[in-house]
Amino acid sequence: MQAKKRYLLVSVVAGLLFLIYLWGLQIGEFQQQPYHYPQIHQYHQQDYQYYYYQRKDVYQPRSLPQRLPSRPTVFSLQEDSPQLHHQHTSPHERRAIRDNIYKNKRCRMETCFDFSRCQSGFRVYIYPPQRGDEISETYQKILSSIRESRFHTADPSRACLFVLAVDTLDRDQLSAQYVQNVRARIHSLPTWNDGRNHLIFNLYSGTWPDYTEDLGFEVGQSILAKASADVANFRPNFDISIPLFSKDHPLKGGSAGYPARSDASPSRKYQLVFKGKRYLTGIGSETRNALYHIHNGEDIILLTTCKHGKDWEKHKDSRCDRDNQDYSKFDYQELLHNSSFCLVPRGRRLGSFRFLEALQAACIPVILSNGWEPPFSEVIDWRKGAVIGDERLLLQVPSITRSVGCDRILALRQQTQFLWDAYFSSVAKIVLTTLEIIQDRVESHVSRNHLLWNFLPGGLFAFPQYSTDPAQFPFYYSILGKSPSQQFTAVVHTVTPLQAQISPVVKLIIAVAKSKFCAQVVVLWNCDKPLPPRNKWPSTSVPLTVIEGQTKVMMSGRFFPHNDIITTDAVLSLDEDSVLSTNEVKFKQLKFFLCLNLPECCAVLNQRSDVLSIDIGHIIYHDIYCY
Repeated sequence: MQAKKRYLLVSVVAGLLFLIYLWGLQIGEFQQQPYHYPQIHQYHQQDYQYYYYQRKDVYQPRSLPQRLPSRPTVFSLQEDSPQLHHQHTSPHERRAIRDNIYKNKRCRMETCFDFSRCQSGFRVYIYPPQRGDEISETYQKILSSIRESRFHTADPSRACLFVLAVDTLDRDQLSAQYVQNVRARIHSLPTWNDGRNHLIFNLYSGTWPDYTEDLGFEVGQSILAKASADVANFRPNFDISIPLFSKDHPLKGGSAGYPARSDASPSRKYQLVFKGKRYLTGIGSETRNALYHIHNGEDIILLTTCKHGKDWEKHKDSRCDRDNQDYSKFDYQELLHNSSFCLVPRGRRLGSFRFLEALQAACIPVILSNGWEPPFSEVIDWRKGAVIGDERLLLQVPSITRSVGCDRILALRQQTQFLWDAYFSSVAKIVLTTLEIIQDRVESHVSRNHLLWNFLPGGLFAFPQYSTDPAQFPFYYSILGKSPSQQFTAVVHTVTPLQAQISPVVKLIIAVAKSKFCAQVVVLWNCDKPLPPRNKWPSTSVPLTVIEGQTKVMMSGRFFPHNDIITTDAVLSLDEDSVLSTNEVKFKQLKFFLCLNLPECCAVLNQRSDVLSIDIGHIIYHDIYCY
């Protein structure tokens, strides 16, 4: 009898322990989804409002915001990040995928990066390709950008960072660009070391119908430069969010922004536009399916089509025919170039091609993709160039855009052009921005601050080897409240012999020296002939210094910072055959100081086509933006 009681007691205890175990699994699943709904706030500044996410890693306002009351919506929107809420996978499968990919989710530079490899400088090594490797055109552009950069090294022993030769951009198993056996290939690398000090690029992850974060291999301790980066899985100050760009994105240079410099009017024909797909099967943006609620056919043009894929007619709903008909009435480029705001909702994944398209067209992006980590958010303040909304508050988007004043619209549009030109117009700029961010982390003692990244000329032109103090850069004087000196140094590059007093270079020196703003004239003598004696040079009222170049044929000698001689903030860089009168020098100097002290004058001055380049802080610009 006693044995039966003991057996019964043991059975009851075992059953309770099993129930506690199941309860613990549910709690664990809940805790591994830390994403909370972002709180939308507003605060007033002049006659407009900001709407943004309240997050630790996003810029916060200086004043305490007030809660924005939510309007009741008449439709249901997708509530969270798509990769955490799939109707085709179980919670256990989702947890397994996430744990497999992000085994080192807590990685930071201090814990998962070996700084000792970077003692000789920040150098990047690309593994040699293996026989039979098929590399996509886009990944070829990325590798070419690294090879041609100042960071590249062919010696792995000197490398601080390693980049794979295997193409990891497209990890959609249904794609023709999908590469098999990536896991085995990267684990066979002698210096893989669980990915430490490695950089992996990725544009697409997961496949139809769920589009999870599955890459098909473990990233380990490597830095992931990923498009459509999800906040829930993104490792702050370790991973890097990059924009989604197409295979046609140019390698170098890139197309300029759409508006002309004289296009200063903030008003456009349309207030808000969008044109793209909506998804009837698999994971896709619920926001796109609800855009017809705020489309008015007048100043808000939001067009979707379900006519995509081979079997779209099998799944079409009652709205497809009408949507397809309206979709064909408008040209996408015409909408982009004639709207103040462009909607950027998520697609199959968090990122969208619409983001870069809007930036290039100077159409202010209105981002509706909850949980998306914006590109290069570590250094770029996106409040200055975009509106970040909430997918659950779609009905409020029209009123949000209408509340932005004309002055603010103009400032936002100008910032889109700066960001496009500085960081996004080519694959090379996207790759270099990624590498420069990592370099700033590695060499933290000389890292650039946010002012250098978010204002002209941008982080790619302010090398930390020289200075990271904005006060050392004259083009930041207006922002810092400083006043530039009222004088400039004329630097004349000379490659031909000085034959007589009627030589063009002599006339140029005399004309420039007569300007009351000219502090001194510096002649860079890069001629193969011997340097003429001092009595052969013209007499001037300002000091005349002749510097004999050490490399006669190097045209880049004009850009060398002669800091021991040049003490002015502004430098007027000239060729010896430049034809310039004293009055023209005065006008150019007036433009320079007006643009530094009174930015509103630039909109007028930049319409003048007769303005030569002005070298500000030894960096030449052919036009001066105003912000």
